[in-house]
Amino acid sequence: MHKSLAARVTALALAGVATVASAGPADSGWRVVDRHALGGEGGWDYLAIDQPAQRLYVSRSDRVLVLDVARMPSMAKSSVVGVIDGLSGVHGIALAGDLHRGFVSNGHANTVTVFDPATLKVVQTIGVGAKDPDAILYDPFSRRVFTFNGDSNDASVLDAKTGKLLGHVALPGRPEFAVSDGHGHVFDNIESRNELVEIDPVAMRVAATWPLKDCDSPSGLAIDVAHHRLFSVCQNKVMAVTDAGNGKAVASVPIGEGPDAARFDPQRQLVFSSNGRSGTLTVVREASPDHYTVLQNVSTQKSARTMALDDASGRIFLSAAEFGVRPEPTAAHPHPRPSVKPGSFTILEVADTAAH
Repeated sequence: MHKSLAARVTALALAGVATVASAGPADSGWRVVDRHALGGEGGWDYLAIDQPAQRLYVSRSDRVLVLDVARMPSMAKSSVVGVIDGLSGVHGIALAGDLHRGFVSNGHANTVTVFDPATLKVVQTIGVGAKDPDAILYDPFSRRVFTFNGDSNDASVLDAKTGKLLGHVALPGRPEFAVSDGHGHVFDNIESRNELVEIDPVAMRVAATWPLKDCDSPSGLAIDVAHHRLFSVCQNKVMAVTDAGNGKAVASVPIGEGPDAARFDPQRQLVFSSNGRSGTLTVVREASPDHYTVLQNVSTQKSARTMALDDASGRIFLSAAEFGVRPEPTAAHPHPRPSVKPGSFTILEVADTAAH
């Protein structure tokens, strides 16, 4: 049973949770300003940006494409500066700028590929001792890399400098995206239990488990470090805002359908949710740590569910493609995915045109 928005706002207000204001499209000028056609075969997952180097890392099944963000306004193929290949079921990319190392999670091979961001050469391959490493995170406080393993309900912990597998953190359910506050706390959405966990990265244990009320299957996660706020995007078209200090619910923000990623822009005090099923990007303003305004639901493209934020310019980059016909289900593959139409893979660039 689905409540109306008015009923939800009333219920949240009575429960002591901050309410959310909604603004019309005229209040913001966000739109797709460019489409960078890359083509090629295979699916995709996370994106990441090396901010100092202005390089965009794009996952593509068995490889990672590396693009020059500064050259993105030109033809996209001319902005491809390199490829990290020979991978297997790429999910995510994590960057350790202080150690001059990059890390890729390989879901099919149950490994992490370590590369040199300067040359893009692979320097090490590490077994994670777990199944389906998906989200990957570098925690600068502990100088450790965490992979969040979708099929074994745990996190693998690696020494980022040596690549040594240090151990595992048992999790209460299937993990999704994770963030670090850089001060000794790592947070992760538990998709299968509608929960959020706090992990001690040094002790390698779960320090707290918090329920995400009114949130179904949380996926993407973002953090406002300065104000201790966590933003979980949920499959029931809600962004759950949580106090990172005590796990209390702060606000519930309406977003689009099929979200998979969230980002927070501290310079502009904005939160983003990329919604693959509705083909929208929800732009939310953090008026204060307890008050949020939906500025706009930007029309992007169906399938544009993962994204990266360029801190310098405030631009958002999203991966998207067109799909063919979905195959008939079989006993071996009860939920088959449709194939990607050849040549349709594209990086969308979204910006606030009113800010320029």
